[in-house]
Amino acid sequence: MADTPWLTIVGIGEDGAAGLSASAKAALADADVVSGATRHLALLPRLTGEVVPWPVPFDAGIPGLLGHRGRKTVMLVSGDPFWFGAGTSITRHLDAFEWIAHPVPSTFALAAARLGWPLDDTACLGLHAAPLARLRRHIAPTRHALVLVRDGEAVAALARYLTDLGFGGSRLHILEALGGPRERVREMTAAGRAFGDIAHPVAVGIAFAGTGAVLPQASGLPDAWFEHDGQITKRPIRALTLSALAPKPGETLWDIGAGSGSIGIEWLLAHPSTQATAFEADPVRAARIQGNAAALGADRLRIVEGRALDVLEGQAEPDAIFIGGGLSDALLERLWSERGSGTRLVANAVTLESEALLTRWHGMKGGTLLRIDLSEAVPLGTRRGWRASYPVMHWSVML
Repeated sequence: MADTPWLTIVGIGEDGAAGLSASAKAALADADVVSGATRHLALLPRLTGEVVPWPVPFDAGIPGLLGHRGRKTVMLVSGDPFWFGAGTSITRHLDAFEWIAHPVPSTFALAAARLGWPLDDTACLGLHAAPLARLRRHIAPTRHALVLVRDGEAVAALARYLTDLGFGGSRLHILEALGGPRERVREMTAAGRAFGDIAHPVAVGIAFAGTGAVLPQASGLPDAWFEHDGQITKRPIRALTLSALAPKPGETLWDIGAGSGSIGIEWLLAHPSTQATAFEADPVRAARIQGNAAALGADRLRIVEGRALDVLEGQAEPDAIFIGGGLSDALLERLWSERGSGTRLVANAVTLESEALLTRWHGMKGGTLLRIDLSEAVPLGTRRGWRASYPVMHWSVML
């Protein structure tokens, strides 16, 4: 195969050809094939190459694009292809020498320029096809966010979402068709009356304001953030457990016997690149885990229903494993026999039988074994006294 690019990825803004570099214009003039969304194609003057509108959904167009290998091909995308853009969806299928890109300013850059907000201190999210709850961890008074949304209905849904959380006073800057002749910037509050004529493409700048609950950034969220039936790793133990699991960017967790899903969810909240799978045999609890994950913006959590020993096979290899339920010799033997060295394992036990099991395995495999006794001050008549929780045995070890 030739060592020169056959594909040129051209970022295009609402000003069409006027905003393109000389190199991008030359690639379009010389192209055998030009592919892009109908809206992007309409922004350009008449093209000499074959014009191929990009289909919906986006992934449906990738095989056709790759089928043009060897022909001079231009793919049109919005703004900067590699800043919440379509670039990586294509280049992951290509070798480095097969493509070249010509970006233009992203919608985020244009929005920051209109509002005077520093991009390095503003949350930027693409919510075209992602749940609004991805915004949850960023919502705090005086903070700012820039989000890309699908249309006017999505703006209205965003306003309702913020209002329902107690942040109806947030200022929403509605930024339509930035950089082009149709550009329009308007303001509203989340709790105010929404505009009924919002045109695509649209971004929203959010200046958060309100008295709603703010999601803490430390490990060990208050238990009240999770729906549960009592089967939850309580806050102090969860903080210690997450510290031992030590999530790192790009890592994957197995949360076995997930209960409420609190460990897997907080693992995902630690960094946007982390992954997690929750194994839960009880279908009611599995549904509750899904609801907790959705509410806290941890929609990356995979939930596998079934007894762990029956459903572990074929799952993505973990960097860390937490056993919160279903602890047994058979489970530990399987994890030890099938996992590569370097996997971190953390297990918590409350019953005497589980404590005996962990004590024995600690003697065989080493690691750190802790016994955690917690008591909470509670009313005792007219005074106060200590109410003890069940002690927890906590084992952390490297497989």
